[in-house]
Amino acid sequence: QGQLIESGGGLVQAGGSLRLSCAASGRSFISFINYAVGWFREAPGSGRESVAAIDGSGRGKYVADSVEGRFTISRDNAKNTVYLQMNSLQPEDTAVYYCAAQHRSTHEYNFWGQGTRVNVSS
Repeated sequence: QGQLIESGGGLVQAGGSLRLSCAASGRSFISFINYAVGWFREAPGSGRESVAAIDGSGRGKYVADSVEGRFTISRDNAKNTVYLQMNSLQPEDTAVYYCAAQHRSTHEYNFWGQGTRVNVSS
């Protein structure tokens, strides 16, 4: 059993910044280092988009071309938390942002949070 909870979303003007947090809890995440974590977003009328991902150690990272140079993913395994620092936000970044966890022994994201909403005004 495990749970992921996102926080940090809100309303911000274009050019502003937000830091999203993904906190993991429960028996499944006692060894949080064994889980890669990804950030995804869903905008109205469009499908799910992969934004960023980080491996269990924190040394392997991926960011989508659409956010490269603006978004940074990081983690603090002592706190069972993954972060997404979002700078230079644009209206196109408006979406519900979700985090998901993937155990190192699988290739599937088996744990998902409920999402946090990001609204960027022009």
